[in-house]
Amino acid sequence: MPSLHTALLQSSGRPGDVAHNLQVLEDAAREAAATGVALLVCPELFLTGYAIGDGIHRLAEPADGDSARAIGRIADEHGVAVLYGYPERADADTVYNSAQLIAPGSASEGLGWRTGGAEPAGTRLANYRKTHLFGCFEREWFTPGQQPVVQAELAGVRIGVIICYDVEFPENVRAHALAGTDLLLVPTAQMHPFQIVPESVIPVRAFENQMYVAYVNRVGAEGEFEFVGLSCLAGPDGVVSARAGRSEQLVRAEVDPAFLKESRENNPYLLDRRPELYGPLT
Repeated sequence: MPSLHTALLQSSGRPGDVAHNLQVLEDAAREAAATGVALLVCPELFLTGYAIGDGIHRLAEPADGDSARAIGRIADEHGVAVLYGYPERADADTVYNSAQLIAPGSASEGLGWRTGGAEPAGTRLANYRKTHLFGCFEREWFTPGQQPVVQAELAGVRIGVIICYDVEFPENVRAHALAGTDLLLVPTAQMHPFQIVPESVIPVRAFENQMYVAYVNRVGAEGEFEFVGLSCLAGPDGVVSARAGRSEQLVRAEVDPAFLKESRENNPYLLDRRPELYGPLT
């Protein structure tokens, strides 16, 4: 099975400006597609910005809203699947911190679209709602999700999605490993002084769970936060094969199913588990 060519978009876009951020996303998709990339991963809340206060609720959209349709068209036009973070409006009072994966292809597949309106484009493969909210800011504006493992298949690779703080709980990543996730996508908004997460935690998560982990961060100052960048792709050997710095970047990386298979054979953590001993963990 060939490698899945992946690009990590480390950018904060322009907080509060959805149209601008969609243009940044499209420019990145065009650039990535020109080099054979099949999957573009964007940061947490990339669509709207992170530290925008009540703008979170004002700019929130349903999972099948106008921006999802626009990204579907981008996916179709450039032949690139896109994972992006956005505030998802479920009803008048409920907004989730979500990430959605949209691939090129028939809109009759995937999660489906609302009826009526313009003809949709792209295929919605997965929509994940952040389960572990970080700090007073997120707890003020978001409702926590309840489904810990969300997966999709792309080019023969089983993809899982979690968001930022979720990856810092080993139980979340282990649940994905047990469900067969090959590549875990982690759109994030990691701020100073927690750079230990991209530098150390992410490679360990990839190694101990025998999977690839794509960790894609915002960068620069935004409101009271200073995002640290350092987006990366870590492999099942714990090696970071692609790493961004502290500026806006589009980083390319390879997810190799053959190497993943070999690594799992040589590192049988999941086979050597003794679940009967783990009852006290819950």
